[in-house]
Amino acid sequence: MGNIKLFELKKIQSNFPKTKITSSNESFDFISQFYGDDLEIYESFFVLLLNRANITIGYAKISQGGIIGTVVDKLIVAKYVVDSLAKGVILAHNHPSGGTKASEQDKIITREIKKGLSLFDVVLLDHIILCGNNKFVSFADEGLL
Repeated sequence: MGNIKLFELKKIQSNFPKTKITSSNESFDFISQFYGDDLEIYESFFVLLLNRANITIGYAKISQGGIIGTVVDKLIVAKYVVDSLAKGVILAHNHPSGGTKASEQDKIITREIKKGLSLFDVVLLDHIILCGNNKFVSFADEGLL
């Protein structure tokens, strides 16, 4: 039997002021700090990790793609959730085009991640899509969760 080599993903970012998240506006404000001028250049996907009181405990960049999309690996999302012992999760990605409508792929990946997180008794609280010009879409507000 050969040796199994394990790889280490980037560490969960936890060096930021802890914030209680109680609304989609607060989620958007907090998540906006992850994006800079690249908001309108390429699509990136993040996971925001919260404790049972909805206080931020960490975040991780899951992927960075191109102008029209990025690949989201559900197993990597689950790893960060388990490693942090999070009880709540907010997903986030941006639409470089500025489009304010969730795509069918956005809805599918959200449903799949929500289903997977439920196995660990972790709640998917929202999925925020940043659209530029301080616009965003909240899956929770739109009834898409």
